[in-house]
Formats: sequence, structure tokens, C-alpha cells
Amino acid sequence: MIGENAMNSKLASLDCIPWQRMTTAYGRGTDIPQLIEEGQYHELANLIEHQGTLWQVTPWVLLVLLQKLADRARQPEQITENEMTPYAAVASALAFQDMEAGQAVDKMEDLLEEKYLWPESEEEDEEQWEEGEPPGYDPIPFFSYYYYSNDLLKQAEPIFIAIKDGNSKLAAIVDELLQ
Repeated sequence: MIGENAMNSKLASLDCIPWQRMTTAYGRGTDIPQLIEEGQYHELANLIEHQGTLWQVTPWVLLVLLQKLADRARQPEQITENEMTPYAAVASALAFQDMEAGQAVDKMEDLLEEKYLWPESEEEDEEQWEEGEPPGYDPIPFFSYYYYSNDLLKQAEPIFIAIKDGNSKLAAIVDELLQ
């Protein structure tokens, strides 16, 4: 279903992703690029996973963070426990998901189609929630947030193994991710 390695996607650039038109656990994803640039990993984890729920921004945050982590994995001793927080949060949400139980969109990039994105203006957000299923929360796109987040973590297993092998302080965290 995936076809190409999502981690090599040209969309992994922060400015190619419409963060302001996707939701987090606490609203729109407008602040995510700044949080990524500042390395606010704990805050990012809180936005992309909440009580076992993954959000529209989750696979996109993982995509960007994993590309950065791949570069940093050349010096695994420099990677901190805090930096691993978003991956651990997503992995914990995925632990109870049956990845065979749902249907995902054909490609991760399909989640950026207009029909799944929120309007540019935030003025009508409350109405969107009250009217029923807001954009991006029908069963197929919603399952896709889990499916592609899981896929990205699986693709990153060699990165996680390299970190574990080069940073004994993170071994337990990485072992949890690899289960």
C-alpha cells in the first residue's frame, strides 16, 4: 500500500505541510514548526498523542522528526531521552491498535487532500465539531493517522537500533519502541 519510503518524502520539509489546517490534541497545529525548530519534544508529544489518540498532525510530525533523528543518529551519544518522547508517546498509542482492522488512504500524501483539511480560517472550528464528523475524522483518514505513524516508526527501526547501540542510556526506551 505504501509504495515508497515515506521517510524520504519531499513533504518532510516543515514549510510544505499545512500545519494550520490540521488538528492536534489541543487545537490546530499552527505552532508545530516552531516547536520542532526549538526542540520542544515533550510539548510535541502532548500535541500528537493524547490518551491513546493520534491526531491529524501525528504522521507529519513523525516524518519531520524522524528525518532529523536520522541525521543525528550518526552521533547517538548526543541524543537525549527528551528527544525520544514523541516516538514513545506514539508507540504507546499504537500498542493497542490492530493495524489490520481498518482501511487507510493509498498514500500518506493523500491525507493532505482538501477534503481532509480544515478551512484556512479558525473562526468556524467549533461549528465543525458540533456538526458531526469534522474534516479528516471519517474512519478512513482517521485510521490512516495510525497506519502511517506505525509505518514511519517501522521504517525507522534501523535508526532506533543505531541509537540503542551507541547510547546505552536510551537502550530501555528504544527497546520499548522496537516491541
